[in-house]
Amino acid sequence: MPELSHDKLRALIPLLLTTSQNAGIAILEVYHADFAVEHKDDKSPLTLADRRSHEIIVKGLTGCEGMNIPILSEEGKSTPFKERRGWELFWLVDPLDGTKEFIKRNGEFTVNIALIQSGRPVLGVIYLPVRNVFYFGAEGIGSFRLAASLHDDTSSFDAVVAQAKELPYNEPTAWITVAGSRSHMSPETESYIAELRRQHGNVEFISAGSSLKFCLVAEGRAQVYPRFAPTMEWDTAAGQAIVEGAGGTVLEYGRDISLGYNKRELLNPWFICVHSRYKNYISCA
Repeated sequence: MPELSHDKLRALIPLLLTTSQNAGIAILEVYHADFAVEHKDDKSPLTLADRRSHEIIVKGLTGCEGMNIPILSEEGKSTPFKERRGWELFWLVDPLDGTKEFIKRNGEFTVNIALIQSGRPVLGVIYLPVRNVFYFGAEGIGSFRLAASLHDDTSSFDAVVAQAKELPYNEPTAWITVAGSRSHMSPETESYIAELRRQHGNVEFISAGSSLKFCLVAEGRAQVYPRFAPTMEWDTAAGQAIVEGAGGTVLEYGRDISLGYNKRELLNPWFICVHSRYKNYISCA
């Protein structure tokens, strides 16, 4: 399959914004009501909101632009590697990233949709339903933050970008701010932060749930997000597209290799996400 043109990626963005916001509306209906929590085979929590979001996203993406792109979703039917290994282009979806944050009712959960081509995330949208804020980015186009609603004009890429802020929009600082998980902090991450303090002195820490840590790096509120705990491909793909669209990097820990997608096993290796202006300043080794 040939590389998608920048024009085609631009054309897909309004659809993704509308689809993710529709999913977010369904999530909030559950969020503001009493809901039951189930557990999947891996013991991670699952709610009605996850399933409703998944159904809306699949409906929104199926057959879009006449492309019939396959969908791999955390809440969808498991697709064996022997089938998906031939997917040169597919959607990678987390219908509700940050289910633990959803259950805690702290608002730090997102809808994540990414387009993967040849193992790379070339387009990503992250929607934060509680704040009605989007982050989106695409290869060769850039990354943006948008506070909007379904009543705003999202009919075209130009209409969307006219309302958005291009990332990164925060100026670099004299200190380092590390973004870390609110629910999955590990001893290895704490050791990494301690080493940054030894090397660079003033290091601050900001915690956030779900894929919001990628957004903090993309917009410049944080310079580095080290992840030394398990994540799955659908947890990271949209965030990586946005960070890379803003000029940053998401590298395997200890290796100068970007996170890759559609692996036999969908579990990610440890990684470090770095802001564009700090790529040569913060060691990834």
